[in-house]
Amino acid sequence: MNQNKVYPASNDESIGHAADILKKGGLVAFPTETVYGLGADAGNYEAVCKIFEVKKRPVFDPLIVHVSSVAQARSLWSKVPKVCETLMEKFWPGPLTLVLPKSEQVLDLVTSGLPTVAVRMPKHEAALKLIKVFGKPVAAPSANLFGYTSPTLARHVAEDMGEKVDLILDGGSCAVGVESTVLQVEGEKGVILRPGGIDTETLSPFILLKESTSTFKQKPSAPGMLESHYAPHTKMVLLEKGVSGSKLEEMVKKYKALGVKKIGFLAFKSVPHKDFFDAFEILSVKGDLKEAASNLFQAIRKLDKMRLDMMLAESVPSEGIGIAILDRLRKAGA
Repeated sequence: MNQNKVYPASNDESIGHAADILKKGGLVAFPTETVYGLGADAGNYEAVCKIFEVKKRPVFDPLIVHVSSVAQARSLWSKVPKVCETLMEKFWPGPLTLVLPKSEQVLDLVTSGLPTVAVRMPKHEAALKLIKVFGKPVAAPSANLFGYTSPTLARHVAEDMGEKVDLILDGGSCAVGVESTVLQVEGEKGVILRPGGIDTETLSPFILLKESTSTFKQKPSAPGMLESHYAPHTKMVLLEKGVSGSKLEEMVKKYKALGVKKIGFLAFKSVPHKDFFDAFEILSVKGDLKEAASNLFQAIRKLDKMRLDMMLAESVPSEGIGIAILDRLRKAGA
């Protein structure tokens, strides 16, 4: 890691320096409660272009805009349904992104030409302070190369971005560990475009949720909707629920017979047959889905560095934040 570019996120001087870089059209990586973001002035066309360039992100994939106040959010939308006022009061700051019709001030590049813009207020002291000191909304996707595993440590950002980012604010490990829930609101109803840090059960008392009819899209309406995403360099296969014991042994033998030499295992809470695998990571020994989410991307990155030929990922319960974990695992193996 280039220590000259890494500053402690808890330091006011670091925040001020980062804000100055944003004002000059530069790129700043900063921690949030979900993952690290790659931030630029959302109103500066050239700065937003840099995000797409350094991430190698296709311009058809829209960005999330981060704000430090509800007033900033309102300035980005052309209208705000009453239900959104309730959602912002209940869940902001926090891992909930709201998608609404955009105002005229929002750059088409930020929204990939869509008539809506995705906005959230991060629940992280350094992120909020940075946006407040900067004074304007910040466009920020995850601070990694497009399509690959999201960063939850400053070190991950440095590994992926190298010299392409002007400054990295180091706030330690991200608490939630998976990206925000993206909710598109139409009238008084909502559609979850991407599962994330806030689950359906938590949202449903406050908004009528419609079933999403979208599957894989060539032009997504929100970040993280492409079929393949969050992927390690090592081939990953997500196991079906209940694959363990003799079934798992049979699967490993099949891959070995095909010439696969080194196999890793990403386990939910325990490894059934450690001798089957050359390396393994456990997401939560207690079987805690929130802990598993927090550890997910770090565990995948650890396995990805072990020169494995492939990795198998165990399924997790499809409930609460487990739905977001499964979404990331499916897309990582697509």
